[in-house]
Amino acid sequence: MSFKEIIGQEAAKRLLQSGLRHNRISHAYIFSGPTGSGQKEMAMAFVQTLFCTESGDDACGTCLECRKVLHGNHPDLHYVSPEGSTIKIDQIRELQRIFSYRSESGNPKVYIIDQADRMTVQAANSLLKFLEEPPSPAVAILLSDNGQALLPTIQSRAQLVPFKALDPESMLQILSSEGFPGTLSRSAVHVAAGIDACRELLRQNWFAEIRSVVLQLGKETAGRGGSPLITAQQTVFKAGLGEHMDMLFDLFHLWFKDMIHALYHRHDQIVFIDELDFIAKQAFTRSAAEWVDAMALAAEGRKKLRQNMNSQLCLEQFLIGIGG
Repeated sequence: MSFKEIIGQEAAKRLLQSGLRHNRISHAYIFSGPTGSGQKEMAMAFVQTLFCTESGDDACGTCLECRKVLHGNHPDLHYVSPEGSTIKIDQIRELQRIFSYRSESGNPKVYIIDQADRMTVQAANSLLKFLEEPPSPAVAILLSDNGQALLPTIQSRAQLVPFKALDPESMLQILSSEGFPGTLSRSAVHVAAGIDACRELLRQNWFAEIRSVVLQLGKETAGRGGSPLITAQQTVFKAGLGEHMDMLFDLFHLWFKDMIHALYHRHDQIVFIDELDFIAKQAFTRSAAEWVDAMALAAEGRKKLRQNMNSQLCLEQFLIGIGG
């Protein structure tokens, strides 16, 4: 993993690469930002570059040190993640034991703590002592979706590297490079929080099915044949998709938003791009205000679900509302 392979997070890259270029490496970093914003990938790129024998501010990927990191068997890199729901004091003590031996290669030893905000109080206090007095040259990288949840004393001894949520276009680029279908991915990046959540969603068969149902119901409520209420009964509840109603409302919200984009000729922003011809024609059957009202009905439907309203009744009321 190299910095140039990572999409987005340019501010974090600049900060870390500047430190590598000028040989100003902090003894501890906190990578803080939303889940799925690429903290783990950035940590691996940083460590690989730190150990690399060939380059200054990015890893070559081919030297022996780089290959060891890539293969997950570098003796100077250690990874800690929660055991169960927390990171325990014994895990930090084991880290301290390992770090009591000096590196044979002359590298600083590096440890990455994933979900560092899930350390127990005892583990966090033990880590604090370790940060202050490491037995050998060491670099700590603490990954967290909320760096503010770490002990203030740990925060004050580490350099904060902030991460932002990836924008939909960046996520779409990543998913496309990984071979996920373009039309499905375009929907996923607008309803999932982060790239990992997108990948998980795209691996679920029900997501493609729910998307197809939204397209079918969207056309039927526009008066293009069929009965939306009967279709909903057959394609949602009899097909076992009733537990994913929240996603159906989220996708309908995007469907109506697409109509507004089409009204203002913003075709590049349309999510359901495979239905561009239909959307471009249908958009002009209502005003922008009416499409906004339809978006509000989708949001209201999702709210009723959260309030435990019967899901079938919830959908029927919504379909009657948008068809009126």
